[in-house]
Amino acid sequence: MAIISVIIPAYNAEKTIIDTVNSVLKQTFLDWELIVINDGSTDRTLKLLLGVNDARLKVYSYPNGGLSLARNRGINLAKGEYISFLDADDLWTTDKLELQLAALKNHPEAGLAYSWIYSMDEKGESFFPGHSISFEGNVYAPLLVNNFIVNGSNCLVSRQAIESVGEFDPSMDGTADWDYWLRLAAGWQFVLVPKFQIFYRASSSAMSTNIEYMEQCILKTTEKAFQAAPLEMQSLKIQSLANSYRYLAYKYWTLTKGQDKVQKTAEKLWKGIRFYPAILKEKRVLNLLLKVSLIYILKPKIGYSLISLFDNSRRKLLLKIQ
Repeated sequence: MAIISVIIPAYNAEKTIIDTVNSVLKQTFLDWELIVINDGSTDRTLKLLLGVNDARLKVYSYPNGGLSLARNRGINLAKGEYISFLDADDLWTTDKLELQLAALKNHPEAGLAYSWIYSMDEKGESFFPGHSISFEGNVYAPLLVNNFIVNGSNCLVSRQAIESVGEFDPSMDGTADWDYWLRLAAGWQFVLVPKFQIFYRASSSAMSTNIEYMEQCILKTTEKAFQAAPLEMQSLKIQSLANSYRYLAYKYWTLTKGQDKVQKTAEKLWKGIRFYPAILKEKRVLNLLLKVSLIYILKPKIGYSLISLFDNSRRKLLLKIQ
């Protein structure tokens, strides 16, 4: 029986699925099983998977049921002592499983290990490191304020922890990851591997590109989370909402175009500031506020040229530091 079960839900993932599977095949830790849930794909996803020659890979096909149901099907099939989820368009570094498993074994009180994340463009050609957040132990309060786990491809979770909270909630849909990590954090400690190990692909077809829908999901999950949270944590709700609207503002800025981009970014950013003015102390908030202001004050062409120059200089500096 494998120590780790890796679960990949796949729906029409022919463009990325083999690269994703290969990032599991190349792991330095070898005692794993890979369960791919073919979630009603109508493209070449299944054909490509059946061409992979590795006995540790098991493919199960079902009618399309969505990401949460696919993960739950994987959980019910998994045999490992630990379970890790990987989206069909994301990637791992080769030492991801090895280091996260070591972290959990070194901290037996912890139920979940996580790492830092790179953002990756749709073609997988450029990468940008995310924020190096370092919460460990009882992370329930900071996780209520902000989903620092970022996405569903990050964590390694003990079977005992998973059995204590049950399955993903399909009704949470676009924010089922955050909902699940919160339920785990309410009863388990988390441990961090302080290394960038997950490559999150920013896909134009991803659920997070539908920003209005994401806002509905975030607000729904926030309400559910604070209904379950203890009285002493209720004051964190305004900070949580502020961070959510900051996130939505960033999504509008990076994923939309035209005048609507600036208007929607400013609208969500201002809403976040009104909820919790202290977010103005964050560099990323000030950075986005400056960019929006430049477009409003200057002609758009000049404003965007200055922003592009600033972003390119900053990216080169960060890559040099890395």
